[in-house]
Amino acid sequence: MAAPPGARPGMLKIFFVSCMGTTLEYYDFLIYGTAASLVFNKLFFPADDPLVGTLLAFAAFGTGFLARPLGGILAGHWGDRVGRRRMLILTLTTMGLSTMAVGLLPTYAVIGVWAPILLVVLRLVQGLAAGGEWGGAALYGVESAPPDRRAFYGSFTGAGISIGGLLAIAVFATMNALFPDAMLTWGWRIPFLLGGLLIVVGLVARQGVDDVPRQADSGAPPAVPLVTVVRHHPRALLLTFGLSLGYNAIAYIGFSFFLTYAVAVGHSTGESLGAQAVFLTGATIFSLVSGALADRFGRRPVVLVGAVLTGVYLFAFFWLVKNGNPVLFHLAFALASPLTASMKGATPAMIAEQFPATVRYSGASLGYQLGAALGGGLAPTVATLVFVSSGRATWSVPLLGLAVAALVAVCVLGLPETMRRSVAVNERTPQEAWR
Repeated sequence: MAAPPGARPGMLKIFFVSCMGTTLEYYDFLIYGTAASLVFNKLFFPADDPLVGTLLAFAAFGTGFLARPLGGILAGHWGDRVGRRRMLILTLTTMGLSTMAVGLLPTYAVIGVWAPILLVVLRLVQGLAAGGEWGGAALYGVESAPPDRRAFYGSFTGAGISIGGLLAIAVFATMNALFPDAMLTWGWRIPFLLGGLLIVVGLVARQGVDDVPRQADSGAPPAVPLVTVVRHHPRALLLTFGLSLGYNAIAYIGFSFFLTYAVAVGHSTGESLGAQAVFLTGATIFSLVSGALADRFGRRPVVLVGAVLTGVYLFAFFWLVKNGNPVLFHLAFALASPLTASMKGATPAMIAEQFPATVRYSGASLGYQLGAALGGGLAPTVATLVFVSSGRATWSVPLLGLAVAALVAVCVLGLPETMRRSVAVNERTPQEAWR
């Protein structure tokens, strides 16, 4: 039953609306990342050296990020002009259908070069949809929250990222355990086909999201919100882009390259997936903790501390993983989760609050997705190149991680603290805003 006009939706409802889209988004992206690490290098990008095949698979992974800024621009424009809800439904459906289509693709052995070409096309479609998803989901949490809990409600989007990763790991681990000999034939397809079920769950969660509470008016949206963002908010756009670039680079090194590295230094696939599950479970919990801390102490200190500690810890992480001790191996992933989550939980509110309400979808989406396109899209490929070119040195990828963590710190210091900044949805009624 919908809430009466002007009423604030319940926290559980806001959690599912904000969380489910990014859960599907990162389930989609991370099952590809996992498949790229384990099977796509053989099925779609066969090469004499497995690492070369992995490099090509990650390069195709990066093409999906190229479309994300365009998706953010389109969804941001219409989200600011006609309301958020339609964009959220559209992006969710498009992501899910393209994921299912990947599960139906014939491999290189069947149709030759058309296999990787079609895979890249579907990755572009996924990227286009994902580009509009994060901004809408993050805004729904932040704009629906009580004034003193905006970062916590915004962290639901960050938690959804980890939940999507957990679902991806769980599905792949189950398939690997039950049908280990089928992963290179039909087993890899199941996780992609299951993405269709998440469409249904997500669409049910997003029904009735027009019960966003009424907040202060802020004027009519401009004809082209993106132009207003570029003209009047260039500093916020540039710094949120840098923040997103650094954060996404660290996140996708963690989501994709960590698994590749663990297998490369001798850990089994099952052991590596288990350690990744430990990391994602902790990241889900600590994303919410990070949001709560950002409401109490501010967005800047939480993200800044997380960036600095993550950059330093990466050197210890790679040593612990290479050490070979299974206890230290899992401990490495467990300790990484609260550090990266400190950025993940507070970032949605920090980015969303940099822009006024009438151009917030456009500004937040473009800033975040430009950074995601470069940081997330290139990070696994660059990390693999750095790792190989350094002779597989344990210090190589941590040095890259330290550099991008420093970028996050610089951008955070350049952004204003927004904990006490007023947030207004827009000039329309709450029902019009999310319809």
